[in-house]
Amino acid sequence: MDTRRTDPPEPLPSRRGLLSLAAATGALAALGAVPAFSASAAPARPAASPMLPEGEGATTELWWQAPADDGSMITQGLPVGNGRLGALVSNDPGRERLFLTDATMWTGGLNATLDDDGQFPYARENFGSFTLLAELTVDIPDHDLSAVSGYRRALDLRQGLVTASYVRSGVTYRRKVFASAPDDVIVLHFTQDGGGRYTGTISLDGTHGETTTGTHSGRYASFSAEFPNQLRYGAAVTAYGSGGTVAVDGARISFRNCKSLTVIVAGGTNYAPDTANGYRNPSLYPRGLARTKVLDAAEHSATTLLHTHVADHRELFERMHVSLGTSTALQRGMDTWERIGARHTDDTPDPELEAAYLQFGRYLMIAGSRGSLPLNLQGLWLDGNDPDWMGDYHTDINIQMNYWMADRAALSDCFDALTDYCLAQLPPWTDLTRTHFNDPRNRYRNSTGRIAGWTVAISTNIHGGMGWWWHPAGNAWLCNSLYEHYEFTQDRAHLARIHPMLKGACEFWEARLLTTTITDPATGEKREVLVADSDWSPEHGPLDAKGITYAQELVHTLFGNYRTACEALGKDTAYARTVAGLRDRLHLPRVSPTTGWLEEWMSPDNLGETTHRHLSPLVQLFPGDRIRPDGSTPRKIVEGAAALLTARGMESFGWANAWRSLCWARLKDADKAYRLVVNNLRPSTGGSNGTAPNLFDIYQVEQGRGIFQIDGNFGTPAAIIEMLVYSRPGHVELLPALPDAWAASGSITGVGVRGGFTLDLSWKNGRPTEATVTSVGGRTTTVVYGERPRKLTLSPGRSVTLRDLGR
Repeated sequence: MDTRRTDPPEPLPSRRGLLSLAAATGALAALGAVPAFSASAAPARPAASPMLPEGEGATTELWWQAPADDGSMITQGLPVGNGRLGALVSNDPGRERLFLTDATMWTGGLNATLDDDGQFPYARENFGSFTLLAELTVDIPDHDLSAVSGYRRALDLRQGLVTASYVRSGVTYRRKVFASAPDDVIVLHFTQDGGGRYTGTISLDGTHGETTTGTHSGRYASFSAEFPNQLRYGAAVTAYGSGGTVAVDGARISFRNCKSLTVIVAGGTNYAPDTANGYRNPSLYPRGLARTKVLDAAEHSATTLLHTHVADHRELFERMHVSLGTSTALQRGMDTWERIGARHTDDTPDPELEAAYLQFGRYLMIAGSRGSLPLNLQGLWLDGNDPDWMGDYHTDINIQMNYWMADRAALSDCFDALTDYCLAQLPPWTDLTRTHFNDPRNRYRNSTGRIAGWTVAISTNIHGGMGWWWHPAGNAWLCNSLYEHYEFTQDRAHLARIHPMLKGACEFWEARLLTTTITDPATGEKREVLVADSDWSPEHGPLDAKGITYAQELVHTLFGNYRTACEALGKDTAYARTVAGLRDRLHLPRVSPTTGWLEEWMSPDNLGETTHRHLSPLVQLFPGDRIRPDGSTPRKIVEGAAALLTARGMESFGWANAWRSLCWARLKDADKAYRLVVNNLRPSTGGSNGTAPNLFDIYQVEQGRGIFQIDGNFGTPAAIIEMLVYSRPGHVELLPALPDAWAASGSITGVGVRGGFTLDLSWKNGRPTEATVTSVGGRTTTVVYGERPRKLTLSPGRSVTLRDLGR
């Protein structure tokens, strides 16, 4: 990936310029999306310290006894992020390294042509790739790791802080690193106890051949450049200290004999979710804006910046607390990597570690999905410019799984990034569908010859572009994910925003469905049904089968969701009736008389890989719930789903294990659901899939190379919550799959419940002791444990507490 040209020097934005940028921000917000990098108002500062008392957050602190290795940052670096700007942090005493990212730092473009095989090109030179923004290095030469003792670094999930400490020559040195959303900067603060000093240099380097320059005023260093796709980007760094000197020295910043040092870095691109302007904000120059942000932040003390960040972070993080039981003193005394190894070696439950893993997922969501693009395959974190699959948005499971946790884990605000992305991409997706889907080179073109609405390819980028094969059912799955957010929040404004997407997807399927005749195997009766045209059940088996279960189930849900959305909004009733009629005629899967499994294809035979990673035919076991073991689904269908799930096995990639766990939780098999959670917590060494030292989900490929895919870090916490609470509109079930490891006692607060409620739940000896239900827009629901349903009617904002549920 090359950088064609460097931008000329940019003046600092004037007050009028900032107001113009703010006006542009408002105009784009009116389109339903927030720009990724823009001018912002001065943040509110907390009146009192939001810092937790020493030791109070022990169960939500992860810690290690060694810094990250420069060559293994994706498995060892600690992540920070403000939703757009992120970094992996090394915490090396003598050479602090940050690998900086911006969610919008993408090469490539619209990629709007099909190749001779009927696919969208899928490579870095056409589709593009997520890539690094910069590298920041703070060199402290006389603090080499070999010269220090008592080293410790930590990730404080509850306060959003990476910290490190060590002793050198009798002096304790400390540092804090955080990514502030209110100030839109990353801050590094170096302090010491006992007369120590810091001397060294700060370097900000691009990773695409950019040139960093200092300033005559001696206040900052910065760079800017532009990709061939006209994406402008830039970054800036400044620093200040106490008791010594800090000065810009060429392209670097030097500091000498400082008692404390504060480093502030910012950066971004001119990407904007604005189709009309080619996803660019033409009036935004990132270097100038980055300089303004770091200099504005530098007007405040490190303590003020820290308190502002922690108050903002805790407002989101504190919405959910979870206890799965008490770990032993021995377990608590181990560092995080030792605990992961011990949990795997002796198979002893470590409930505080397992709860911390859930909270780590929530931390990543807060850090990676706020006011910018949604989380891609890498989340917000990179260690180089060549992420696998370009760090894209896979629409056949991965982007959906990234957001299964958000509403359940009291982070509905973080879901908005996915909605904004889909709406911003809808115009080119619709245009590409209209102009390219029925291209004769596309093996999945509509046999009917008709085309309407929109759909997507398996991979999408941020420029409206597609990659790899067309993925017809991807539109239904994206729409179902967006609609489920409405089920959790009852947010009618959200429903109105996504209504055009749902309608366009329905129109696509109305033009695509085929009529065929099937025979009822029990009665011999023939009847006409609607089936999906030729498609591929992700990502195995025949490439061109009709009526695959994956598509049939997703479209069945889409049509039902559209009908309900129209009823809720009081609009489009005529077309809703048409869609309901189509839904009634859809073929739904049978159980194969040959395998005893729910059929994946309209065939009694297994046409794919038995233990394949995808659970495509079980998409209505989870995330959907048409298949339920509560008597509302024919028993044969439930048994067929369980048989297929069993055949898929208990060993796969992290995201696939998470999906399996969620499905077993829906089937109320606590042991299997828990075992799959534990499988994802094993160390990812020795060629196995599992958890890296920094808790990123890693799977191993040839020669031991590990690949990071963040969906496992979100799918597994979703499974933990689903084991404790199952919900659908009008129904909440307590402890449906509580494993023995967590049964003694526990609690969870803030759980999102479909139908418009939240739930606080406590249990003891495997039975619920107290449940508080709060309406966030819902009116009625039934709370169920065992054979004792309790019907509740609440007005929005009101709560009711149920006790002694387990008696």
